[in-house]
Amino acid sequence: MKITFLTQYYPPEVGAPQARLSELAKNFIKNGHSVCVLTAMPNYPSGKIYQGYGGLLRREQIDGVNVIRTFVYPTQKANLIHRLTNYFTFVFSSAIMGCFLLKSTDFLLVESPPLFLGISASLLSKLKRTRMIFNVSDLWPESAVELGVLDKNSFAYRLSARLEKFCYQQAWLITGQSKSIMDDIRTRFPDRPTFHLSNGVDTQLFHPGRRTKEACEIMGSGTNCVVLYAGLHGLAQGLEQALAAAEQVRTEVNLKFVFIGSGPTKKSLVEQAKQGDLNNVCFLESRPAREIPALVAAADIVLVPLKMYITGAVPSKLYEAMASGRPVILIAGGEAAEIVRDHQTGMVVEPGDVASLVQAIRTLYAQPDLRKTLGENGRRVAEQYFDRTTIAGRFIDHLETCL
Repeated sequence: MKITFLTQYYPPEVGAPQARLSELAKNFIKNGHSVCVLTAMPNYPSGKIYQGYGGLLRREQIDGVNVIRTFVYPTQKANLIHRLTNYFTFVFSSAIMGCFLLKSTDFLLVESPPLFLGISASLLSKLKRTRMIFNVSDLWPESAVELGVLDKNSFAYRLSARLEKFCYQQAWLITGQSKSIMDDIRTRFPDRPTFHLSNGVDTQLFHPGRRTKEACEIMGSGTNCVVLYAGLHGLAQGLEQALAAAEQVRTEVNLKFVFIGSGPTKKSLVEQAKQGDLNNVCFLESRPAREIPALVAAADIVLVPLKMYITGAVPSKLYEAMASGRPVILIAGGEAAEIVRDHQTGMVVEPGDVASLVQAIRTLYAQPDLRKTLGENGRRVAEQYFDRTTIAGRFIDHLETCL
């Protein structure tokens, strides 16, 4: 089987889609299939092209995967014009370069968001006479409305909704990362073929045994009970509520909050902690992806926050924490909350409820045995339901039956 991935985000960038797609690609390779990735020059989340990359075109191999990179306009600015320019430069460059460089392929899997990439995918699937798989990791434009980025009565929303419908109609198969995403799509587009390609985790990479002395030293673990957040510092995460909780528990001895990563809100978060004189809070720069499993395993509690409930959102950090045997404090609702509650892998707090967040932190801080039990539950659930190799195997089997 030959499959091509079309995605704006791919390693060496660090992030949820990057990790998920690269693991999926590696599983195709392990099963004897050929994988090509058409992606952008790496620039996320810094908004700067990574050192050693740039220009209009670059080819490389990563873990046996042929990777073709095309031009993208990088930006550190969050305003609409710059973001749209970022998206559409890759839409155009991927479409143009893909016409000439992509070889025959059995399937073209396109990652959304960004939703606009469906335009390029539709064109390429027709030119290459291949079947387009439209993979939905976030529902757009619905998520944009819930985040306050789009007004549901606006022209931009109506245009995005039409583009969404176009992409779904063009797709040979629609896949999605959560049950709630798939339920939404099946309700609105009951005639479209779908497959639940669940998000998950590499349970060998994220493992309790990854805890190292070096990671503990970086985190301040051992002498402290460490609450960890590792990931993007953005609007959707709502990390201000975590700092508000940190301020209320600052008198607790040896309780420390560690934030690892970067993003558009990091500067304001650092300033908030500085103004509050929060000596129980530590901000660290982004770490290479290879270091993250050891850092998660070195934490005592893992924080998985969202600013608000977003339909279909199940943060990948939840799976990583569970696989690492760490208890979770989930600030979210919906499907993610069901996983944590049903399998007893941590504690759930409603977004914005700082008082309940403080109570959850104090409960886990005071009860090491409870932390151990919740962590063990998480590890067992990750192995049983969310192992990426198993999930990829089911998807590969499905595609093989269609050839």
